[in-house]
Amino acid sequence: MPKKYEIMNWIDQGFLISKNRYSENSLIAEIYTKDRGKISGIIFGGTSKKIKNYLQIGNRLHVNYNSKSDNRIGYFKVEILNAYSPLYFDHKQKLSCITSATNLIKILTVDSQSNIKVYQIIENLFLILNDKDWLKKYIFWELDLLKVLGYDLELKNLVEKDIVDNKTIYFATSSTEKKYVPNFLIEKDIEVNDLKTLLNGLKLVGDYLDKTILKPNNINYPSSRLLFINSLK
Repeated sequence: MPKKYEIMNWIDQGFLISKNRYSENSLIAEIYTKDRGKISGIIFGGTSKKIKNYLQIGNRLHVNYNSKSDNRIGYFKVEILNAYSPLYFDHKQKLSCITSATNLIKILTVDSQSNIKVYQIIENLFLILNDKDWLKKYIFWELDLLKVLGYDLELKNLVEKDIVDNKTIYFATSSTEKKYVPNFLIEKDIEVNDLKTLLNGLKLVGDYLDKTILKPNNINYPSSRLLFINSLK
């Protein structure tokens, strides 16, 4: 007898975090949904002019999902809820930031594992991008994401401080090196107008990400994050 499949169907909303061509007219997309976490599915007609314009990374979509079983990739029918990415088409740095951030969500989260805090963190991304000090807030966004995923850097517990020329300097030491820690990562209310200082903050978080999470799990450092940092220089 032919095998019977249990039809799975649900409706949710989520953020588009990746897309790749599946066939001439279709895409395989990953959407981080509110109730089900990261889900992959095929979007028929995803390359058509009718819908490809709103299938931009970072956009929030209404999702109707169908699959014959848990073990088979399903199909998405999607409608646009919030077209976030097009708001930044004229801002290369912020668009690159969205790509980098959503790629972190893609590589650091587990399939089909709901986490409302991750979903809320993605929502917050599009709030901080409108702020004057968006880059500083984005660095803390990455730290918040890592904390939610169980990798709290806890900088305040790791650093020592010194006074040099009447200025407070923070640093972290290990058996092999002494690493400068930008003050704003410890004293969060400090206003930062120096791009070099912000880049140092991004580098510190990136080094922690690479050493603590990526390399132990044989994951390559994301090129999208390097492109984002280069766009800032």
